[in-house]
Amino acid sequence: MIHLRSFKHLSGAVAIAAGVLTSFAAQAETSVVVGYQQIVGPFISAIADGRFDAAAKEAGYTIDWRQFSSGGDISTALASGNVPIGVIGSTGTTAAATRGVGLELFWILDNIGKSEALVAREGSGIEKPEDLKGKNVGVPFVSTSHFHLLVGLEQVWKTDPREVNILNMKPPQIVAAWQRGDIDAAYVWPPALSELLKSGKVISDSETIGAASVPTFDGLVADKEWAEQNPKFMAAFTKVLADAYADYKANGSGWKADSPQVQGMVKLIGGDAEGIVQALNLLSFPTVDEQVSDQWLGGGAVRALEASAKFLVDQKQIDTALDDYAPLVNSSYAKEASK
Repeated sequence: MIHLRSFKHLSGAVAIAAGVLTSFAAQAETSVVVGYQQIVGPFISAIADGRFDAAAKEAGYTIDWRQFSSGGDISTALASGNVPIGVIGSTGTTAAATRGVGLELFWILDNIGKSEALVAREGSGIEKPEDLKGKNVGVPFVSTSHFHLLVGLEQVWKTDPREVNILNMKPPQIVAAWQRGDIDAAYVWPPALSELLKSGKVISDSETIGAASVPTFDGLVADKEWAEQNPKFMAAFTKVLADAYADYKANGSGWKADSPQVQGMVKLIGGDAEGIVQALNLLSFPTVDEQVSDQWLGGGAVRALEASAKFLVDQKQIDTALDDYAPLVNSSYAKEASK
């Protein structure tokens, strides 16, 4: 079980020695658990190179980084109060918030596009999405991949999902099942996707499905109450994000397999350097100005959450949608970081 260690500020402590009253003030840093997943991009690179840790320390905090296998696990940790900040995809964010988790989306980590794909294993007999009938397909449930797999089946390929054996698997489980030959196809993201492509081929992806429905994204969410109580941390954290994304826009084309940024990601999330470079090229990373625009935190993210909610209701993943998803999106931290 993950515990958030919280230390109260100590001040006015009094020591009595040899009849002399001595007072002193001491302050302990507050430890914050931040949950991340096996995704790639400027966020992960900035974790690896210590920029977040340095900024947090200056603000009076230490970050306890925890890697999770799925957004569902992070949602559970958020709901329990153990993790105040974490990485969740757009569909998982919708599901968690609708179920009552008091979160807010404050940064778009990436526009998923081609980086989440439906891959068929060599020898599976699957040449096109319509061939999935009767096949075993692995996907992390209540993830953006799950959302687009079901949207693709129902809306794009006109295939009844009940005719496909869809299995709930986390990315590492997908890789293991693929290697054993237990599944015929999978819908997942790197580095698992990169591993599957060594013996499989893409038959569709989230760029194609998103163009026919609604795009998906990975985002950073915070416990709303915690964020309000820790504005100094939120400002410092989001400023690092803004700088890291600006740096990627200016220099990301030079991130190669032997670059320190890529090597840092390999160390943090696993996979191989070439696969991470490949994954980076499949994603887009909104700058802070794009974050606050109508495309994302200024409106587009709310529309995406609304569309996800409708779909989740249709799929009976949630009972009813919220009346308004706008309160779940907070652009104020990004706006401040853009100044």
